[in-house]
Amino acid sequence: AVFLPFAVGQCGNQVGCRFWDLALREHAAVNKKGIYDEALSSFFRNVDTRSGDNGPDIYKGKICSLKARALLIDMEEGVVNEILQGPLRDVFDSKQLITDVSGSGNNWAVGHKIYGCQYRENIVEKLRKTAEHCDCLQCFFIIHSMGGGTGSGLGTFVLNLLEEEFPEVYRFVTSVYPSGEDDVITSPYNSVLAMKELNEHADCVLPIENESLFEIVNKIHQMINSGKLGSTVKQNSLVTSSAGSGKMLQEKPFDAMNNIVANLLLNLTSSARFEGSLNMDLNEISMNLVPFPRLHYLVSSLTPLYTLADVNVPSRRLDQMFSDAFSRDHQLIQADPKHSLYLACALLVRGNVQVSDLRRNIERLKPSLHFVSWNQEGWKTGLCSVPPVGHSHSLLALANNTCVKPTFIELKDRFMKLYKKKAHLHHYLQIDGMEQSCFSEAISSLSDLIEEYSELDATKGGPRIDPSRLKIAV
Repeated sequence: AVFLPFAVGQCGNQVGCRFWDLALREHAAVNKKGIYDEALSSFFRNVDTRSGDNGPDIYKGKICSLKARALLIDMEEGVVNEILQGPLRDVFDSKQLITDVSGSGNNWAVGHKIYGCQYRENIVEKLRKTAEHCDCLQCFFIIHSMGGGTGSGLGTFVLNLLEEEFPEVYRFVTSVYPSGEDDVITSPYNSVLAMKELNEHADCVLPIENESLFEIVNKIHQMINSGKLGSTVKQNSLVTSSAGSGKMLQEKPFDAMNNIVANLLLNLTSSARFEGSLNMDLNEISMNLVPFPRLHYLVSSLTPLYTLADVNVPSRRLDQMFSDAFSRDHQLIQADPKHSLYLACALLVRGNVQVSDLRRNIERLKPSLHFVSWNQEGWKTGLCSVPPVGHSHSLLALANNTCVKPTFIELKDRFMKLYKKKAHLHHYLQIDGMEQSCFSEAISSLSDLIEEYSELDATKGGPRIDPSRLKIAV
C-alpha cells in the first residue's frame, strides 16, 4: 500500500517536515539492516542515483537513496527552502516542489482561484509522475491549515484536482483549524470557504485545533517546570530549545505542536506499513467510520502525547491509555466526545497488545459512551505490533462524534461577525471568478453540516430503536 502526501502552505509543509523526519527515524529503528522493504516503500522510493537524479527504482536489496513520495506546494518559498537546506534535503528533489515567491496574502481566493489556475498543469503533471512510481496507490493525504491563503485555498484546489484525476483513490485531509485569537483577521472567511470544499470533496477529514495543540504543549511545559519529570527531558528533545533542557521552546512552539500532528499521521499509517495481528487498511477507516458522506470529520486523540522519546515518562498502563484516549485532555480539538454522540469509533493500537486487551477495554468503556442507536457495535480496531520509537505501546482513537459541532458553530459565528459588516470582502471580490455567492454558498454549506449534527444529537439518550428492516412480502 502506498500513500501520497501533499503538504500545502506554510503549516502543511512544517508538519510534513516533522512527519518525514519521524517516519525515517521510525523505519531506521525497525529496519536495522538497511534493506529496502515493503514498509519503507509505502512512503519512500529507493532510487539508484548513480545514473543521475532520475535513476531507476530499486525494489529489493540495500537502501540506495530514499526519495519521499510527496509533493510540497507553497506560494512562499520560506519553509520549503528551509526543508531543502535542512537534514531532509536529500529526501526531496526539485521535481517534487512547487513554489512561488509572493504568497497568497491570507486570502483563500488568491490561493484557490489565481494560483489554482496558474499552477494547475504543473500540479497535475507532477501528480501523475509521482503516481506512476506507485504500484498500488491507496490513499492521498493533504496536510494543510484552514486559516491562511495557500493552505486553505490552494489546498482545497488540490483536493478537487485529486478527485478529478484519481476519483477511485481515497482522499484523507489533515486540517489545522485556527484558534479564536488567531492573528490572521480573515481566517474565518478562509476557513469557511475551505470547509465547503472539504464537505464536498474529502473522504475523511481529521480536524485539529491550534488551541488544543497549544494546551498540550503547555502541559508538557508545566510538567517540566514542576520538576515532576526531573531530568527526564532529553537534551535535544523537540519540546525544548537548544538553550538547555529545562527551557521550553517559547520562541517557536510550533515544532512541538507540529510534532503531535506528525505523530498522529505516523500512527494512522502504522498498520498499513508494519506487521500486526489485526492490520487495518486506511480505506477501512472511511468505510467503517463514515455512515453519511458529509459527516466525515473524525476527532482524533493520541496517547502518549509526548512523542518520540522527547520525555522519559514511564509508559502509561495499558488500561489507563484507553481511558486517556476518551478524556478531554487528549483530544486534538477542543471537544468532549464522552458526552456527545458516537456514530462510530476506531482504535489503532501499536505495540505488544493482545486482541483480548482491546476487547476488555472496549467492554469497560462502552457503558459510559453514547453510541447512535443503529450502530451500538460501531467499533473498528487495528493492532500493529511495532510500537513507536521510545514507547512500549501507543493508541490513536478516531471518533466520528457529534462533539465536532461546537468547533463548527464557533467558526460560523466568527465568520458572521465579519460578514455582517462586509469587512475585508473587497479583497476577495476583486479576484476573477470570486462572487459574493461564493460566501453565501459556503456559509450555507457549513450551516447544513451543523444542522445534520444537531439532528443526530437530538436522538441521543432516546430509546434504542433498531432501524426498520425491509419487509418482504411472501
